Amino acid sequence: MLYLVLGLVVFLGTHSLRLGGDARRDSLRTRLGEGRFKAAYSLLSVTGLLLVIYGFGLARETPEVLWTPPAGMRHLTFLLTLIAMVLLVAAYVPGNSIRARLHHPMVLSVKVWALAHLVANGTLAHLVLFGGFLLWSVLVFKASRQRDRALDIQYPAGELIPTAITASLGLLLWLVTLGWLHGILIGVRLIA
Repeated sequence: MLYLVLGLVVFLGTHSLRLGGDARRDSLRTRLGEGRFKAAYSLLSVTGLLLVIYGFGLARETPEVLWTPPAGMRHLTFLLTLIAMVLLVAAYVPGNSIRARLHHPMVLSVKVWALAHLVANGTLAHLVLFGGFLLWSVLVFKASRQRDRALDIQYPAGELIPTAITASLGLLLWLVTLGWLHGILIGVRLIA
């Protein structure tokens, strides 16, 4: 569990530089220079992610069950992960209405993804991993919306075609993940 917690601290800590405003990140960027800042950020992110993966793998070998989720939670998890995939794609497709309306779909995607996995899994490792990501996403989303209001950031209205493309690509990503990718990357086949 130590590697998992350490990995979450490093990975989520790296991705939390803007939580208290931009001053800390800007100060680091100025002090280190743009290239060194990006290199350090990338190195810490990858290191944290690798520690999370390794630590979660170790924790899954000897699971500590906290609760047993009802069987119906699997259906809710499928629905929530579909929403998470559409939100993830919305962060990258320009001109879609989802981003125009929600402003930070990537962070919302993480929030929904983490919640989906919390309702379907009842081990300590799952609680630490997905609870950590859920807490992080709640804090980052709140800080991002506050920053938007403070800077009076306006998001352009979305259009129908990019929104339809976003939804279609999100559905496709969800189907590929459900039927194939989750089993390969995580080792848990969702559909037999």
